[in-house]
Amino acid sequence: MLKYVNTGIVFQEIPDEVTLAINISGCPCRCPGCHSRYLWEDIGMPLDAAALDDFVAQYGRDITCIAFMGGDGDAKGVNLLAQYLHEEHPQFHVAWYSGRIRIPAAVSVTDFDYIKVGPYIRHLGPLKSPTTNQRLYRIRPDGTMDDITHRFWRTSR
Repeated sequence: MLKYVNTGIVFQEIPDEVTLAINISGCPCRCPGCHSRYLWEDIGMPLDAAALDDFVAQYGRDITCIAFMGGDGDAKGVNLLAQYLHEEHPQFHVAWYSGRIRIPAAVSVTDFDYIKVGPYIRHLGPLKSPTTNQRLYRIRPDGTMDDITHRFWRTSR
């Protein structure tokens, strides 16, 4: 069962979106240098359709996107919640931040609008670094994935 520890409204995780980030516990990736080590533990409240409905009721007027931050231990569960959001709350985009190198076979990319993949590797940097190994993709309705990672990089003028 997926569990979440906390949530927050964020502005920089998904370009051009006001996002409700849901931090999911039980992360199996254990990236060295992880800034959210507390999410390695199996802690928190159940993350299910009822919890998502509560979040929509509480934050729905203020957000454009809902992002699952983690959940790599139950990718199929994350996918099912994404399906639920698209069916029951189609006004929101749905994103998933995964620490995996590849998207698991149990995940249908068309159930998401954005997917970030890649573990954090300190010497390569986070998404905002042009040397990062991490990638953020915008998913088109036909399932093709556009790499939009460059949107995080600042360029000098």
